Amino acid sequence: MSVSVLTLVRGRRAHLVNLLAGLSASTRKPDELVVAYMQDVPHADLPQTDFPVRAVFVAGDEMPLAAARNRAAAGAVGEQLIFLDVDCVPSPTLVERYAETAEWPGGIRLGEVLYLPADALVGGMDFVALDRIGVRHSAKPPIAADEIRPTPNHGELWGLSFALSAADWARAGGMDERYVGYGGEETDFAARLERADVPMWWIGGARAYHQHHVVHTPAYQHFDAIIRNARLFRTTWGRWCMDYWLGHFADSGLVAWDADTITVLRRPTADEIAASRMPPETLFS
Repeated sequence: MSVSVLTLVRGRRAHLVNLLAGLSASTRKPDELVVAYMQDVPHADLPQTDFPVRAVFVAGDEMPLAAARNRAAAGAVGEQLIFLDVDCVPSPTLVERYAETAEWPGGIRLGEVLYLPADALVGGMDFVALDRIGVRHSAKPPIAADEIRPTPNHGELWGLSFALSAADWARAGGMDERYVGYGGEETDFAARLERADVPMWWIGGARAYHQHHVVHTPAYQHFDAIIRNARLFRTTWGRWCMDYWLGHFADSGLVAWDADTITVLRRPTADEIAASRMPPETLFS
């Protein structure tokens, strides 16, 4: 069974280099890596690999995340698609575990992600050390390396690492390209998967390591996109998504938010955006 790994890139060259290194250390190499560049030109002088690396390009000043995933999937040759965020380094068994669970249990499969502190990869890629220092997100469950666990709540989907067949991707209809910028497109896709009766599973052994970058809490820098995409999701599915961020915005007096509407009272100031930048020891929001 052929396997394509797909990732989205704007900037983040060093993170992409580390992702490539992780794939090169894999017990089962992908048949290709498809890089969807949300920028005009690809990164130059990337390390050589023993699997093909192909580029597709997606225009848009804001982050066209849904469109980029659709272009990557459309250009992939694999029967199985592994979506891996450019911030993630795959463990040696990630591709193998996603590939060997393609027939059973099938469906959409989620791998665990451990968050790394800053400079965790400066001294090289030691996967034993990464397992030791990586931190699991508090909202995500621990899972044994050989475990396969059903996930009845499709809302568990996150875009850092997941796999599904190209047929199930098409069956769900891909991602809704009306979502532009940060937020909402993954939750919308989860709802599409549920509507298409594509089951979801946690897969042990498909671990990835999230490379550090600065985070903001609240996500004031994405305020406009979050409001726009939350309204689109509410119109499409009759409920809200990104409740966590909307709650922050409401508590800060930026919006009035109820069961049906969001009313913007004011936008965050430059000082508020700057103050929302977390210190380097903060691994996730």
